[in-house]
Amino acid sequence: MAVQNGPTHGATRTILDDMVGVGDCVLLDPLTEDAFVENLEKRFRAKDVYTYIGNVVVSVNPYKELPIYGKDKIEEYKGKNLYELPPHIYAIADDAYRSMRDKSRDQCIIISGESGAGKTEASKIVMQYVAAVSGKGKDIDRVKEQLLQSNPVLEAFGNAKTLRNDNSSRFGKYMDIEFDFKGDPVGGVVTNYLLEKSRVIFQSKGERNFHMFYQLLSGGPDLLLEELQLTRNANDYTYLKQSGCTNVDTIDDKENFAKTQKAMQVLGFSDEEILGVYKLLAIILKFGNIQFSTFTSKNGMEAVKITQEEAMNDICEVLETKKNELLESLTKRSMVGGRGDQVVTTLDPSTAVYARDALCKAIYSRLFNWVVRVINESIKVKLNPSNKVMGVLDIYGFEIFQKNSFEQFIINYCNEKLQQIFIELTLKEEQEEYVQEGIEWTHIDYFNNAIICDLIEKSNTGVLAMLDEECLRPGKVTDLTFLQKINSHYFISRHPHYDSRTKLKSDKTIPHDCFRLKHYAGDVTYNVNGFIDKNNDLLFRDLSQAMYKCDHLLLKKLFPEGDPKLHNKKRPPTAGSQFKNSIAALMTNLLAKNPNYIRTIKPNDFKKPDEFEEDIVRHQVRYLGLLENVRVRRAGYAFRQLYELCLQRYKMLCPQTWPNWHGPAKTGVTQLLSYKAIPAKEYAFGRTKIFIRNPRTLFDLEEWRRQKMEDIATIIQKMFRGWKQWRWYQEQRNAAIVVQKRTRGYQARQNYLKQKAAAIMIASYWRGTVARKEYKRLQYEKKLLWAVVVIKKFFIGWRVRKEYRKKFRSNAGPKVLAFLIRRLQVKYLMNVRANLPSMSPLDKSWPECTPLRKEANEELRQIFVKWRAMKYRGKFDENTRHRIGEKVSASNLFKDKKELYPPSVAVPFEGDYVRIKNNIKYKRAAQETNDQHVQFCDVLAKLNRSNGKAVNQLFVLSTSSIQLMDSKTLERKYRIPLSEITSLSVSPYNDGLFALHLNKTNPNNKKGDFLFVSAKVVEAVTKLHRCIQQATNKAITVEINSKFPLHFNGSQIQLNYQIIDKNSTRPEPVCKRKGSRFDVVV
Repeated sequence: MAVQNGPTHGATRTILDDMVGVGDCVLLDPLTEDAFVENLEKRFRAKDVYTYIGNVVVSVNPYKELPIYGKDKIEEYKGKNLYELPPHIYAIADDAYRSMRDKSRDQCIIISGESGAGKTEASKIVMQYVAAVSGKGKDIDRVKEQLLQSNPVLEAFGNAKTLRNDNSSRFGKYMDIEFDFKGDPVGGVVTNYLLEKSRVIFQSKGERNFHMFYQLLSGGPDLLLEELQLTRNANDYTYLKQSGCTNVDTIDDKENFAKTQKAMQVLGFSDEEILGVYKLLAIILKFGNIQFSTFTSKNGMEAVKITQEEAMNDICEVLETKKNELLESLTKRSMVGGRGDQVVTTLDPSTAVYARDALCKAIYSRLFNWVVRVINESIKVKLNPSNKVMGVLDIYGFEIFQKNSFEQFIINYCNEKLQQIFIELTLKEEQEEYVQEGIEWTHIDYFNNAIICDLIEKSNTGVLAMLDEECLRPGKVTDLTFLQKINSHYFISRHPHYDSRTKLKSDKTIPHDCFRLKHYAGDVTYNVNGFIDKNNDLLFRDLSQAMYKCDHLLLKKLFPEGDPKLHNKKRPPTAGSQFKNSIAALMTNLLAKNPNYIRTIKPNDFKKPDEFEEDIVRHQVRYLGLLENVRVRRAGYAFRQLYELCLQRYKMLCPQTWPNWHGPAKTGVTQLLSYKAIPAKEYAFGRTKIFIRNPRTLFDLEEWRRQKMEDIATIIQKMFRGWKQWRWYQEQRNAAIVVQKRTRGYQARQNYLKQKAAAIMIASYWRGTVARKEYKRLQYEKKLLWAVVVIKKFFIGWRVRKEYRKKFRSNAGPKVLAFLIRRLQVKYLMNVRANLPSMSPLDKSWPECTPLRKEANEELRQIFVKWRAMKYRGKFDENTRHRIGEKVSASNLFKDKKELYPPSVAVPFEGDYVRIKNNIKYKRAAQETNDQHVQFCDVLAKLNRSNGKAVNQLFVLSTSSIQLMDSKTLERKYRIPLSEITSLSVSPYNDGLFALHLNKTNPNNKKGDFLFVSAKVVEAVTKLHRCIQQATNKAITVEINSKFPLHFNGSQIQLNYQIIDKNSTRPEPVCKRKGSRFDVVV
C-alpha cells in the first residue's frame, strides 16, 4: 500500500482511521479466501462497498442508492491522497486524473466483473467525476455534455435486461477521453467489442431484447409509429415476446426514449438519420414476424414462400425497395462457380429462417457500429491531436455458466489477456518503486497465465487458429470435426491446461461434445455446438446486395459489400480473428498507459439490497483473481509510507519524537522503531519511504498508537477541563464586575433623579406661592376700579333723575325705547341703500354695520348678490354666455397658477383671429374632414423637436381636430384628432409656451408631442380644454409646472425652465434642446 501522491503535511487522516474490517486487503492477516470474503461482507454490512487491493478498487454492488456520491463528496475527494480518505471510486478516478494532468502520464481505468456487478454504473461515476473536477467554459462544457450524453445512446442500443441485471451491457466498451495541457476534456473516441447480436433474434426466459426496441414502442409519438407502421404492444412482435418479458418495473421506457433522442441530437445525429435508425428498428421487428412455408412450383420443384404478405409490403415500403428483389434474396441463394457461372438454389423454410435471422443480426450489429462511428465523429478532437489521454474500459467479466459456448470462450480469452497485463504491470510498478527507493528487488513467484493465452491465440497452433482453419477447410465441416481436430493436434492435446473426453477418457464430467480449459480463475467446460457458425458469421451475398439496392438513407453505408461494382470473392475475416485483432490492439493501447483497476462484485443473484451471499461472492473472488492480486501486492513488503507521514502518525509512541521532532524525518522514524524494539527484518529504509514487511507489524503500531491516543486523550481532557474551569472563573469574575458596575451606576442615577425631582417640586411650590400673591393683589385692584365706576354711574343717574324728574311722565320710557329702536333700523336700511355696491358681479364691497345688525346684514348681502347676478345674466345673448363660460374655464385653469392670467381677464376671446371661416378654400377642405366649426385660429410659433427653433404656422382648432397649415398657402401640414390628445402642459410663468401630449400607443403619433408658443396661450389652452372635453366626453389634464416630460420620436426627454430674472419674464422664451433635455429660458 503505497502513498504515491498528495501532500506530506497538514491533515494526517488515512485509510486506517475509523476502519471497518480492513480498508486495504494488502493488510489482511491472515491472507485466506475465507478472511477475504469475510472482510468484504463486514464492510458491505457497514455500507462500505469499496475496498482497496493496493491501488485496485473492489466494488460490491449495493443495489440501492447510498449517500456517498454527489458534488459534496466529489469536493471531499478532489486533490486528496489515494489513502487519505476511505476507499472510493472517486479516489482512484482523482488519482488517475491528477497523474494524467500533472505528470503527463496517459491513464486507463479498467472495469471488470460479471453482469449485474455494477460495471456500467462504475464507468458513469468515473466520467461524472472527471467532468466535475475538470475546467469550465462554453466549449469545454459542450465536450463534457457530448461525452456524458454518449452513455444514454450506447445503453439504449447496447444494453438489455437479463436475469442478472436490468441494465446489462451486452458489448464491451473502451472510451479514450482526451485532455489538453490544462486537464480540460477536448474530445474522445469510443471502441466497442463483441456486441451480443444473437439477442436480437432470441432471448432466454425472463430476459429482454435491446432497450431501444421497447423505448421506440413506448415513447415514440403516434405519428412516428404510424409512419413506421408499428403498434405499441410489444407482444405483437416475435423478437420481443418470445421471452415472456416485455415490461420491467425498474425501467421507464417512455422517459428513456426522450432521453435517448435528446442525447442523439446533442451528439450531432440529424433528424433524417434518427428517423432512418427508427425505420431499421421497425423492419427488424417486422422481419421477425415473417414465417415461411413450402409449396410446389410450376416445374414440380419444392419452393418456399412468405405467409405474411402484408408485413412484407410494410417492410418494402419502409426500406424503399422492390418487393420481388427482397423476396428473391430471402427465399433463394445464388452462388458463383469457378468459371463465373451463377447457380441459384431454393431455400427450405429452416434455411430461410436462418437467413432472415442472420440478416436481422447483421442489420442491428452494423447499425450499432454506425451509431458508434457517428458518436466518435461528434466527440473526436478537432484540433491538436497530441493530447493527454484517460481511457475507461468497461469490459465483460470472466463467465462460467452451466453451458458455455463460443461467446464465453471469447470473453474468458479477453479476461485472460487483461489478467496477464494486470500482473505484468503490477509487478513492473512494484519493481520500479523498489529500485527508486533503493530496496533490493527479489524475484516473486506468481502464476503467469501467458501459457493459457498462448493455448488460445498462438498462431497456427492455438485454439482460435484451429477454429479458423476448420472454417476454411473444404468439405463437410461441423462442430464435432473441429473438436476432433483440436483433440488430435499435438500442441493443444498435450497442453497441461487443456482437457477433453478424448484426452481423459475416465473423466465423465466432460461431455463428448465439450473441451475444458484451466483458466486462472478456474476450470471452464466449453460446448462446441455453434462454434463454426458463430465464428463464420456469414451473411448470404444476395441479402447484402438486396440491402444495398434499397433507397433507405443508411443501408448503403451499412452494406457496402453489396455494391456490384465492388464484387470481392475474398472471404471476410472470422469473428474469432476479428476479436483477437481487436484484443491485441486493446492490449497495445493499455500497455502504453498507466492502468487503474475497478473490480466489481455482485452480492447476490436477485438484485436485493443488504443481502450478501457468501458462495456467490466467493465464486467471483476466485475468477476475478483477487487473492492472486493481493499476493502480488504483498510480495516483499506489504506496507510503505513516506517518512514524514509515518513520523506524524506514530511520533507519540517514542519520548524522543513526542511531541515534536526537529531533525530529519528518517532519523525520527529510526528512533521510533528502535524504541519499540521492532526487529530489523520487519522493515527496510528507502530513500523517501519506510517499508514494512508484515501487516502484523503495522497493526501492532496501530494498536500501540490507539493505546497512546487514550493517554493523550486523557491529558487533553485534563487540560481542557482546567482551561474550561479557568475560562468559567474568568467569565464569572468579569460578570460580577459588570454587575457591580451596573448596580452602582443604577443607584447613582436613581439618587440623582430623586434629588432633581425634589428640587423641581420645591421650586414649583415657591413659584406658585409668589404667583398666587401677585394674583390676589391684581384682583383687589380690579375690584377697587370696578367699585369706583359703579359709584360714579349711580351718582350720575341719581343726579339726572333728580334734575329731570319733573319733565317726564312715568310711561314715557318704553315708548322712547321703541322709537329709538325703529329709528335705528330705518337709519341702518337707509345707510345700506345709500351705499349699495355697483351692479358689476366683480364688486365684492358691502356696507359695514354694528355687531347687533351682523346677521341681518349678511342675509341682505346674499339677497343682493343673487338679484344682481340675475339682472346681469338677463342682459346676455347666447354668444356672450359662451364667452363668459370660456372666461370661467380660464379662471378655473389658470387663476393663481400662471403669471400671464391676470392681464388676460379683461381681454375678450375672439377665437378666429385670421377670419379663416370666410376663406372659401378652407371651407371646401373643411367639409371633407368635418372641421368647419372653427373655435380658435391664429398664427403660432411651432418649436422644432430636434433643436427648439420656431417656425410660424397657422394653428386651426375645430370641434373635431387641430390643423397646422401654411399661413400663406393654407397647405395642411398636420391634422391631429382631438381624441389623440391625452394632456396639455404649460408653465406658471409669463410665457406663451404650451405642449400637446399625444397618445403614444398610436403608430401615427410616432413623432411624439408638439410644442407651440403663442401670446394668446390662455385663450388657446382654454378653448382646447373645452373642445377636447366636449369631443371625448372625458376630462383632460392641464399640467402647470416648471418642468414636464415630453415624448419625441419614441424617446422621453425632460423640459426644464430657466429664469434669468424672476421679476421680469419674457412671453417669448428662448428654447434649445440638449440630448434628453429641452431647456426654455424666460
